[in-house]
Amino acid sequence: MEYIETKPYKELELFIHCYWELKGEDSDRQWERNFPDGCAGLVMNIGETCLTDNGSLSMEFGKTYVVGAMTSFKDSFIDSNTHLLGVCFKPAIFTNFYNYVAQDELTDNTIEFEKPNSFNIDKILANRSNYLNQYFLDRIKCKENQLQSIISDIHSSNGKLSISEISKRNHITVRQLERKFKSQIGLSPKEYSNIIRFQNALNIIKNSNENRSLLDIAFECGYYDHSHLNNEIKRNTGLSPTLL
Repeated sequence: MEYIETKPYKELELFIHCYWELKGEDSDRQWERNFPDGCAGLVMNIGETCLTDNGSLSMEFGKTYVVGAMTSFKDSFIDSNTHLLGVCFKPAIFTNFYNYVAQDELTDNTIEFEKPNSFNIDKILANRSNYLNQYFLDRIKCKENQLQSIISDIHSSNGKLSISEISKRNHITVRQLERKFKSQIGLSPKEYSNIIRFQNALNIIKNSNENRSLLDIAFECGYYDHSHLNNEIKRNTGLSPTLL
């Protein structure tokens, strides 16, 4: 499997993490697992029909799909005929480009986009990078992320701040915070914080030496004990820490 990420134009870096492209190879015939990261995205299938959402959805050639924020892992089947092109948005950014349903209606779902909002398959095949950058530059509705300071607080604490502390720091009620996160990210502030904390723990586990205990990592990441961390990893990845 070949996977490539490309950065957007500088003017889009506030809104888009990356464009990505995934191509299956002759030896591929496997389920590929993605873990929650708190981000929504778009996928266009430019290969043969591809199964995703743990086998419940078939993505067809030339169609664009909206991928909502995930609360658990998601599997897609990759074989030699798979060719996908995607956009990974930064959190709370989808509504800067599209007038669509609230993000909580997309959570854990992959939905076919209506044709007026879909990518143009001919232009994608001709010059995908230039096309995507111009496509999103032309669609920007707001040049800032209204939740940026709150998201920054969550990331700088690696998801360990309480929701009440986040609301106090940003002079917003917990109820307002909940409503904004649900509509713009598709997750509650607690769910989003838990994902950021899990991602931090995952990164530490993958980059730590073998002598470091799971209990030590659990305490560093703000979990009660190693069982708490172990349960969170299994919920988000379907795997035990030893298999990561």
